Amino acid sequence: MLFGANVVMMATASAPSPIYPLYRERWGLSVTMLTVVFAVYVVGLLSALLTVGSLSDHLGRRPVLVAALLVAAASTAMFWTADGIVSLLIARVVQGIATGTATGALAAGLVDLAPARRPQLGPMMTAVGTSTGMATGAGVVGSLVQSTSRPDAYVIPVLTLTFVVLAAVLLRIPEPPAPNAFRPASLRPRVRVPREARPALLASVPALVAGWASTGLFLSLPPSLVSNVLHVRFGAAGGLSIAALSLANSVGAFSSVRQTARHATSLGAVLLALGAFALAVAIAVALAAVYVGGSVVAGLGVGLTFNGSLRAISAVTTATSRSEVFSAVYVISYAALSLPSLAAGIARPHRDWRPRATCTWASSGRCLWVRPSTPDDRVLTGRPEIRCGRPGTASLIAN
Repeated sequence: MLFGANVVMMATASAPSPIYPLYRERWGLSVTMLTVVFAVYVVGLLSALLTVGSLSDHLGRRPVLVAALLVAAASTAMFWTADGIVSLLIARVVQGIATGTATGALAAGLVDLAPARRPQLGPMMTAVGTSTGMATGAGVVGSLVQSTSRPDAYVIPVLTLTFVVLAAVLLRIPEPPAPNAFRPASLRPRVRVPREARPALLASVPALVAGWASTGLFLSLPPSLVSNVLHVRFGAAGGLSIAALSLANSVGAFSSVRQTARHATSLGAVLLALGAFALAVAIAVALAAVYVGGSVVAGLGVGLTFNGSLRAISAVTTATSRSEVFSAVYVISYAALSLPSLAAGIARPHRDWRPRATCTWASSGRCLWVRPSTPDDRVLTGRPEIRCGRPGTASLIAN
């Protein structure tokens, strides 16, 4: 049940990504405003991780998870009834709080319940649940975008009901023995890691940052990148590209089980570098096949590095500090995930990746005029036609 709760929570986190372009058209939102919608989710999530992320070490996994799932149900109900940017922002903040509250408890609970003879099973289930959920949310909603203008009307009610059912079922999960005594001071915002776990966590930081930063870029870029740069006019392509990355992530996590934590992390780092290089090449030459290949390779790298890092960290934690340690891991991870996405969203209004204008050349070698590539481009660029020289061939100018 903990694995299922992790999958649903992550599916809910990735599901809005393919819907954002529809929200933009429906309510006339700017790209910057969509970036704000993403940012408030991260603010809510990190705030919860820093305050109540370790609460299950004190109160037990069960009550914290049940409360988080009910808050998640409230957030999806808000999405269901959202009628503008204000209600969308509130829904995203509440969703971030629910995810941040549940994340550490879910990861710790999966490790708690793993068989003693297979300690690597808990971290693997955490990594696989995270990537499977993201793949499911983005893939299902991305497919619905192709067939209906209101995919949220189908997906959000199902998610709301699922959260309520999971909350009821999780009332029966066993608790680890002897949780710490609760003190109000434990809610003070902080990232605290026991001394014995610090070396493993610090050693894992580069891999966590690289993997989650790559995931953040792939999550934020697809809708604009696939249509405007790769010229793929299939409406579901953005969501399906996220699903491909996440499914490869799951394969990477599964394949790491037979490897040592260090070997899995090292191999994943190499694959992450290759995937990032393929993404750069795909953007430069506008080849969708290279982009898909890069997504798969990067996804394998993310799965290997995340699973290897979790295994190394979980090996030095105890049941009484596990949620606190995993909350610290996710603070690092989500900060790495959000910063590239926010940077891309802020930079997007100032640099569009679509060719803007065509330059016509004269025989003397000087540009005669620059005209918009499409009837709408003059509105987007705000530029008049520019006379500057001589006819002949044409070349593209990017803004």
